[in-house]
Amino acid sequence: MIVNTKEMLTAAQQGNYAVAAFNVYNQETVQAAVRAAESQSMPVMIALGERYFPTVDVEGFAAMVKAIGAKSSVPVALHLDHAYEKESIERAIASGFSSVMYDGSKYSFEQNVEQTKEIVSIAHIAGVSVEAEIGSLARGSFSDEEEGSGTMTNPADAKQFVAETGVDFLAAAIGTVHGMYSGEPNINLQLLEQIRAAIDIPLVLHGGSGTPDAIIVETIKRGICKINVNTEISLAAVSFLKDHVAAYPSTHLSSVMAELENAIVPAMSRFVSLFANRA
Repeated sequence: MIVNTKEMLTAAQQGNYAVAAFNVYNQETVQAAVRAAESQSMPVMIALGERYFPTVDVEGFAAMVKAIGAKSSVPVALHLDHAYEKESIERAIASGFSSVMYDGSKYSFEQNVEQTKEIVSIAHIAGVSVEAEIGSLARGSFSDEEEGSGTMTNPADAKQFVAETGVDFLAAAIGTVHGMYSGEPNINLQLLEQIRAAIDIPLVLHGGSGTPDAIIVETIKRGICKINVNTEISLAAVSFLKDHVAAYPSTHLSSVMAELENAIVPAMSRFVSLFANRA
């Protein structure tokens, strides 16, 4: 079933678990994400980044996700990830996305507030929830995200930002990176606690790939309700494709894609199970 993202994350906040938000690119990755969530009886977010708009028909993609989600036994939300242009957000809203992320983190605090407020007003009229970001993640290895400054989230700024913009959930920069870590992860859990104390809306962690499981669990205990996962699933898929095509050079594309979906379901299920915080 397709549900409102704000309702999904509010339930996660109350239940002290996190929802996996998988960046996806085609039908097989969408189906794998839903299958992984169903295997753990957990909700899931299907996330499409603005950077994929040139190669993905947004309206067709939304229709496909809504059709797959309607048949799912678990709640499914459709999310626009890291959008920088108002036109992209308007297109996603018109296509029936459950939520959108406006990323104004490259601007000054004042500009970020002003532009996020405008997005919130547009989205809320349509019943669509909004994610925003204060601070910025650096880019690690194997990531296709834009390079960020790595600036940590200031709790006082986060409080003011939420009050002035009315966003529904906030991405907190506490030391994770987009992609895989080049060195030892340095996640500031104390900062996360301070951010949690400053605001009461659901908190989001970008950069789930490569972050140690124990750290992930600690972030959930401290209020993280949504965790983005992209790179590890991409690496698992590409690794499978290289091995499969090398072993079966005459294989049919239909077989390759079916096996690819089966290959990434366990990787996604591991994240969904970890985020459930059932231990």
